[in-house]
Amino acid sequence: MAASASPSALEPPTVGRPSSAVRSAPGRRKWYRQIYVWVLVGIVAGILVGNFAPGVGVDLQPLGTTFVDAIKMVIAPIVFCTVVGGIAQVENLRKVGRVGLKAVIYFELVTSVALVLGLVVMNVLRPGDGVHADPATLTVNSTVSGYISQGTSQGWGDHLADLVPDSVVGAFADGKVLQVLFFAVLFGIALNLAGKQGAAIAGGVERVGRIMFGVLRIVMYAAPVGAFGAMAFTIGKYGLDTLTSLGKLVAVFYGTSLFFVVVVLGTIASTIGVNIFKLLRYIKEELLVVLGTSSSESVLPQIMSKLETLGAPRQVVGLTVPTGYSFNLDGTCIYLTLATLYLAQAVGVDLSLGEQLTIVGVLLLTSKGAAGVTGSGFIVLAATLSTVGTIPVAAIMLIFGVDKFMSECRALTNVCGNTLATLVVARWEGVLDKDQMRRALDGVRGT
Repeated sequence: MAASASPSALEPPTVGRPSSAVRSAPGRRKWYRQIYVWVLVGIVAGILVGNFAPGVGVDLQPLGTTFVDAIKMVIAPIVFCTVVGGIAQVENLRKVGRVGLKAVIYFELVTSVALVLGLVVMNVLRPGDGVHADPATLTVNSTVSGYISQGTSQGWGDHLADLVPDSVVGAFADGKVLQVLFFAVLFGIALNLAGKQGAAIAGGVERVGRIMFGVLRIVMYAAPVGAFGAMAFTIGKYGLDTLTSLGKLVAVFYGTSLFFVVVVLGTIASTIGVNIFKLLRYIKEELLVVLGTSSSESVLPQIMSKLETLGAPRQVVGLTVPTGYSFNLDGTCIYLTLATLYLAQAVGVDLSLGEQLTIVGVLLLTSKGAAGVTGSGFIVLAATLSTVGTIPVAAIMLIFGVDKFMSECRALTNVCGNTLATLVVARWEGVLDKDQMRRALDGVRGT
């Protein structure tokens, strides 16, 4: 049961274990007691400090990274406890495999739409035509060189091998969500098969999960400070003036992502009886945290908790959300096609329709290796360019300066996509509590 704080206290987003019951809130908190307001204040303050005192902004980086690290500290235990608890309670284990298969099918379909959307937009608007860059004159700095090296060294087999941890402890220590998820599924199945003996252990895991959500709730009080530090560093390091040279690309990316969320995801949402704008309002606190930290992973536990409050069963949430953070990155897919075609246009490489479709096919594989953390999109872009071979990998220097400003939009779109994906899979499976979802989206709070 989620903890209920006094209306006079500043509350972070609801991250405690939700109850199946919901009730109308007795009254709305005043605006200055809303956590998302203070996160927004932190973001604006960070922009101002980074712009007018860039040196100070860069020095504030530890505020952002420490907050994100504190969130990541509890992600693995929360994912483990949620998945194990959900699977251990399933009466028919075939349901687990069915949910996973439906999630993968949905992920492939929607990310394909995202890739094709980026392809169409770039062919229509062609923002890179006027750049006329000579890749021979581009100097690759040490940071970008590291991204290129990491991206070119990864093949499809690396993604498969990375699914299985070398050790269980290592998966938790390194915070590798997919590896933790893999072990949690096996552990949950084993508990389910163990009968009464397994049920006792599952109950203990459930209690640990509640405590971990309590830890997360405490950490979330620092969200405004974390957003302030992360945004101050971004603006101080890269500067708002960086946007002017590649402003058209950034504008096209943000516009395309907005279209995808409102129109594409909105259409999908309407088929299961969800108003996309109500859903976005419901997760507004998480979206602001993502905006400030540039990392969708920073809100993974909160999104899982809120989805349960919306009426999605724990086993569906536990399987779909963590998996989606690696296999359903809609914002990253849009970015990858936009960036790839922009670089081709910028260096004068004329790609035929067949070559563009080949790039989409490659991206369907390479995009699945991206994690929900800052910088992953740039690494996957390097891997894609090296695989395709028609576009010089060094050309990524052209967009390196604004990549950080696009990472916020990537992360925001990814969170929106995974939130809706979980509801779609739950509805497809026939286990979504539509009445509870409707009440929650209309503004009621869990008890």
